[in-house]
Amino acid sequence: MEFSEIVMWLGFFLAAFSVVGNDVIQTLGTFLTSNEQRVSWYVLWLYAACILGFALFAGHQAGDISYGRLEKFQAGLQTLQYEWYYLLPPVVLLIITRMGIPVSTTFMILTLFSLSNVPDDVSVMVSSIFDSSTKLGGMIEKSLLGYAVAFVAAVGIYMVISRLTERFFISNEIKPQNMWWWTVLQWLTTGFLWYQWLTQDLANIYVYLRGGNTLSTGQFLISVLILLGLLALIFYSRGGAVQEVVRRKTNTVDIRSATFIDFIYGIVLYIFKYDNFMGMTYQFPWTGNLPMSTTWVFVGLLAGRELAIRWRLEQKITPKVWKDVTGDLGKVMLGLAVSVVLVFAIKLLS
Repeated sequence: MEFSEIVMWLGFFLAAFSVVGNDVIQTLGTFLTSNEQRVSWYVLWLYAACILGFALFAGHQAGDISYGRLEKFQAGLQTLQYEWYYLLPPVVLLIITRMGIPVSTTFMILTLFSLSNVPDDVSVMVSSIFDSSTKLGGMIEKSLLGYAVAFVAAVGIYMVISRLTERFFISNEIKPQNMWWWTVLQWLTTGFLWYQWLTQDLANIYVYLRGGNTLSTGQFLISVLILLGLLALIFYSRGGAVQEVVRRKTNTVDIRSATFIDFIYGIVLYIFKYDNFMGMTYQFPWTGNLPMSTTWVFVGLLAGRELAIRWRLEQKITPKVWKDVTGDLGKVMLGLAVSVVLVFAIKLLS
């Protein structure tokens, strides 16, 4: 096995480990939190694993495991020679994730595969961050729009429904006879969200296998088993350090509240998969097949929800709440800065 191929598979494993440890919690965090006291971890894992398996096999059969998100990267991937520094982003991501910081794996990993498009001049490098026509600038713009859309949607929705839902949920425990209904509803919304996330973020993992479209059947099955095993590890460890971002938010342990979060998050991710709404002539201000940071959408949703709930229920937003919300935003901004600096440094050194 050549050195490039060793780096390719090792990079895939590290990327899968870091993405599952970081991003999966953003998608399945409320599912875990609201069910961990009632349902065994392996039952929750089996449900998520079935959807993961379906998404992988459906993508493989269609010849596009990344669901179009690597369209702008594909040409360069087929001739890419993997050097040792391709292992740096997932390693750094693993370290940051261990610290409980939700980081954008899109910026941390995919930006590295745009290395040939990154200019050599430092000043031009920096300006490319703000140029939406570049891959890096386009991903940043789409992710910022994702945060904004999720934040505004959450504020608007929860300002309207908080008194009817969250206040009632906090004051009244769910009745045993209603638990089955909310369980079914939450598992359905989680399944919808999980699938939307997979069609966005599988690109961040399979980019290391040249998009995954040229894998043999055996290689593909090996990649599936690796992902299923790492997913089991995350469920067994109850989410790890990043899960605290979810647990700190108001009433996320309630299955009813978790259902609302998952549904809104899933809808926002669904919208960002397309260039327009249901084939209409109006074009969204983003490119549908361009990768984006689902982390930014997740953090924006939780921030908007938290501020709206606190205002509606307490008529004030305490400094502690502001610190929590801005702290989460600061963490993803830090992750973005680390990602960009890392790629620029690799570019200059290589």
